[in-house]
Amino acid sequence: MQHDIITKMACCGNCFCCQCCCRGEETRTPEELTILGEIRDEEDEILPRKDYESLDYDRCISEPYVEVLEGIDSKKIKKYEVVRWMMVFLIGVTVGLVGLFVDFFVRLFMKIKFSVVADSIERCTDKGCLFLSLLELLAFNITFIFIASVLVLIEPVAAGSGIPEIKSYLNGVKIPGVVRLRTFLCKATGVLFSVAGGIFVGKEGPMIHSGAIVGAGLPQFQSITFKRIKLDFPYFRSDRDKRDFVSAGAAAGVAAAFGAPIGGTLFSLEEGSSFWNQALTWKVLFCSMSATFTLNFFRSGINFSKWGSFQLPGLLNFGEFKCTDGDKTCHLWTAVDLAFFVLMGVVGGLLGALFNCMNKILSKYRIKHIHPKAKFIRVLESLLVSMMTTLVIFAASILLGECRDVLTPTTHNTTLSGSEDINSTIRQFFCSNQTYNDMATLFFNPQEAAIHQLFHQNGTFSPVTLAIFFLLYYLLACWTYGVSVPSGLFVPSLLCGAAFGRLVANILKVKLGMHIYSGTFALIGAAAFLGGVVRMTISLTVILIESTNEITYGLPIMITLMVAKWTGDCFNKGIYDIHIQLKGVPVLEWETEVEMDKLTASDIMEPNLTYVYPHTRVQSLVSILRTTFYHAFPVVTENRKNEQDFMKGNFLISNNIRFKKSSVVSRAGEQRRRCQSMKSYPSSELRNVCDEQSITAEPTEEGEDILQQMLERRHAPYPNLCPDQSPSEEWTMEERFRPLTFHGLILRSQLVNLLIRGVCYAENQSSATQPRLSYAEMTEDYPRYPDIHDLDLTLLNPRMIVDVTPYMNPCPYTVSPNTRISQVFNLFRTMGLRHLPVVNAVGEIVGIITRHNLTHEFLVAKLRQHSITI
Repeated sequence: MQHDIITKMACCGNCFCCQCCCRGEETRTPEELTILGEIRDEEDEILPRKDYESLDYDRCISEPYVEVLEGIDSKKIKKYEVVRWMMVFLIGVTVGLVGLFVDFFVRLFMKIKFSVVADSIERCTDKGCLFLSLLELLAFNITFIFIASVLVLIEPVAAGSGIPEIKSYLNGVKIPGVVRLRTFLCKATGVLFSVAGGIFVGKEGPMIHSGAIVGAGLPQFQSITFKRIKLDFPYFRSDRDKRDFVSAGAAAGVAAAFGAPIGGTLFSLEEGSSFWNQALTWKVLFCSMSATFTLNFFRSGINFSKWGSFQLPGLLNFGEFKCTDGDKTCHLWTAVDLAFFVLMGVVGGLLGALFNCMNKILSKYRIKHIHPKAKFIRVLESLLVSMMTTLVIFAASILLGECRDVLTPTTHNTTLSGSEDINSTIRQFFCSNQTYNDMATLFFNPQEAAIHQLFHQNGTFSPVTLAIFFLLYYLLACWTYGVSVPSGLFVPSLLCGAAFGRLVANILKVKLGMHIYSGTFALIGAAAFLGGVVRMTISLTVILIESTNEITYGLPIMITLMVAKWTGDCFNKGIYDIHIQLKGVPVLEWETEVEMDKLTASDIMEPNLTYVYPHTRVQSLVSILRTTFYHAFPVVTENRKNEQDFMKGNFLISNNIRFKKSSVVSRAGEQRRRCQSMKSYPSSELRNVCDEQSITAEPTEEGEDILQQMLERRHAPYPNLCPDQSPSEEWTMEERFRPLTFHGLILRSQLVNLLIRGVCYAENQSSATQPRLSYAEMTEDYPRYPDIHDLDLTLLNPRMIVDVTPYMNPCPYTVSPNTRISQVFNLFRTMGLRHLPVVNAVGEIVGIITRHNLTHEFLVAKLRQHSITI
């Protein structure tokens, strides 16, 4: 920062020097200037936004928290652990019941729809009234999708799969409404109608989001949707605890969706949580097991009437892969097949990269042209997708389907779920007896039944049918993902990839005469395409193995997924990372590039600080909180050589000197400094407040009561904090960057809580007379603390003093200005920090680092700013 100021001074003093020194700034791209906060985004690229808040995963070791620790004994620790395990079990059971609810109604709606439409098609095939059958199918689908879209209008966060939002939350970013009860109700209900509406979406992704919401809300025993429901439950009142439960809930959602508890645990570890500990692994696995067996218990009892048989572990079951009895030449896979699996992985990676690229273009178009318009436009888009999908399904089944012979069912794997036989799902539309329409069999069935057909149906599907089905499904699924309905991507990707794999098997079997097992190639094709889209490796391998219940598939699935990921990563990121980027969420990657170590903490920190003193007046705190948007403030004292010349007899100053041998400036100078700090942030919504009010406001004396001005000018959004003369004209360089001794960090929520509860003392009293708040009182309003603008100023005495030292965090993580970026990044990400102060060797704070300063885009812009090429 000092280097930049000196450069600007040199530029102003000499024209030639100006051309030389400022050349680096002129070459910055618009994207870099936007990231650095100098101009607004005018380009097409979506950049990380600064308005996303971070979560406080780091504990505040304040005096109230220490008092709680001192009162904890071994019995309380055991009680706390028992309660935590009970919550984990309760989350798993609840997620299993949610999965049962979703599965039951999806099957009910689709059974009604397909039975009505199938009867109508059979009647109208001979009578020539197929148009009426089409109208019936359109009526069902459009009605269901309309209901799902309306639910998303109620809570927009319920749209999509929810995996990008949960991944961002577990990375440390607070997305508004992502774990609210209203989001859960809209998500769990909307996905019923989305899947039943016939568009190419799945229910497995929303199950993960629903599980995360259950994990976040259930241990709190309160909800903003139902404000009256608030139980006295003092446990788990922190972002750290909520993060752990969200991780468990997301894993339980995966486990319930696929019947894969180990895969769910690995999914939460690989794709979800950025911060993990060993104790959490066992709890998450237990939660996943609870969800799996709860769903299995009820589904087995409802479908088979055999309670406790545990025959249906998840919403999506791939069935048993087994050769036909008596066929000794049949093998599930051989070493020769591995070469084809590698090639299928390459093709799957390419197809996934193309899918992600096209979906990104569509999503950008939606963000630019659809989302800014009226909300009903999003509903119209969803209805348009539903109508086009219905027309394509109906027309393809009539015009493009081929009649294939029905073969005798095998002695194994004759059931899908419940008591349905796999041959009961074949569709005979427009075909004679003993034949079936292969295209209609894939389109006029639930997606899970179509996957079973591709995995286990002995009858052949025409290569032309498979190619057309893959192409249509590929394009429509790409268009569908991102519309305003709850929608998952796992099942559509699996079905699309299974069609690709079955097509490869048909070519190898019919054209080349190879003896292969078609179901294996369909499974590998599904893995290749899904891996190319989502770029998951370990967790997806285990999920597929658990879903197939065939451990011998471990090696081919792992090789295929690795190749698909490597191929796709050559072109773009996974679909979830792309949507996170499009939303502008400042998600931190796992690690930084080696080139980033050319930067230090002083290069990326924010040097313009807004701070508080250990003993601060009420009016000063209100001014800070109402005119800044920061969520934490360093607690500092100032080191001045001419200390004896500054307000020697002021009692407030003597309190600060007692805390640290130092002094503070006058209130007017303090306000000027804070006003100047606000002006230095062009991205702040308050950046013009001082300029506007300095024009309209009359000059005020230094000792005038600022809080009284606020009360008298309630029509103004913010008080008059700016003097007539800009501080830049009277402050020297030394005054701007005067040393500040760092003592701790205090959060905005803590300061607001202190003001609302009247925690302060009078000038003529000692700070020992200030009321003390317990840890329970400090966290009572979690997770929605009161806002400073809701504070009744008439109840405050502006001359009162607040001692913030008992409530600040006196030992936050800090770094030296010379610390390399890799060390800063690892500390920030591993410990789940929200603020990282930069403190020099003598204990003076020189800047602060937040999440935005560590995003990849910001670091790249800083590298280019320093003329360093990656």
